[in-house]
Amino acid sequence: MTPALKWLPLAALVALAGCARDDGYYHDRNIDYADARQAPPLVLPEGRDHERYRDAMPVPEAAGSFRAGDDGFEAPAPQALGAGRIERDFVERRAVGDDAWLVVAAAPDSVWPQLEGFARSRGLGVEASDSGRGVIETRQARLSVRQGLRSGDSEVRCDQAGRPVGACLDALEEYFAVRSASATSAASLQAQRLAGEERLRLVERGDEWVVEVPLDIERIWAELDYQLKRDFTVEERRELLESDPEGYAFLISYMTVTERNRNPIEIVFSPDVRQMHQQIRLELQRQGPESTLLRAENASERGFSAEDRRELLERVASLLR
Repeated sequence: MTPALKWLPLAALVALAGCARDDGYYHDRNIDYADARQAPPLVLPEGRDHERYRDAMPVPEAAGSFRAGDDGFEAPAPQALGAGRIERDFVERRAVGDDAWLVVAAAPDSVWPQLEGFARSRGLGVEASDSGRGVIETRQARLSVRQGLRSGDSEVRCDQAGRPVGACLDALEEYFAVRSASATSAASLQAQRLAGEERLRLVERGDEWVVEVPLDIERIWAELDYQLKRDFTVEERRELLESDPEGYAFLISYMTVTERNRNPIEIVFSPDVRQMHQQIRLELQRQGPESTLLRAENASERGFSAEDRRELLERVASLLR
């Protein structure tokens, strides 16, 4: 036994040995997902004390539905528990300029059956329905669903001649509000292809970190404006100061990772005797009809390193995943 291993407890050695197969390689459990079968949920007795039975170890929802591609299967990554995320409603309104739509916290293949149910229940007179495109044409308006900007979300619209119908959106919002994520568990196989892959990419361009998003700038600005107003609300840590819809930009106050990591000795022997936040400008730049860049520019006299920019953009991008 090597000197490094002899100090490990026996239980730890047994656990390590159990992780590997006989041939010495670790088992890729992604393969197990491909053969997985859905089982009925565990049902507890009706007369149980609800206060005693809760989720001791909650499991986050996977980002999107299972879709086996031509290049094999990769297990969907779960959404992080915490990491700055805040409680959200199942259905939320978004608007930018004269445009408006709904964001539903469920994948398009789950929302599609509900959208069909809405059209039937309201007697809208369906003239055409295309699950592949996520479009229902009625005599009154055009209903549609598509993959939302964030993974596991859907965007639902109700338009007439290319303009949103306010009364229809109000009715849709009420319709989805009385339902929950469990009510959309019956997914449509025909609508599965509406779900998109990972949309955001944090990349390094020269000496600058940026976020690439293959979506139009209006949708991104509306979603980012909504999320920043809810998440950047911590005084002297992260705050949204201004929103500029015409310039597709935001002015924020943020304590960078460099500042957060300053140790007490560095603080004592520096001009700043306490941790300080600084102003940073987040800018969306249109690269094409379906291509946008998110940048972070220093708007103060304090230092803003490449690592600071990368960490901030990672945090902001997490609001859009």
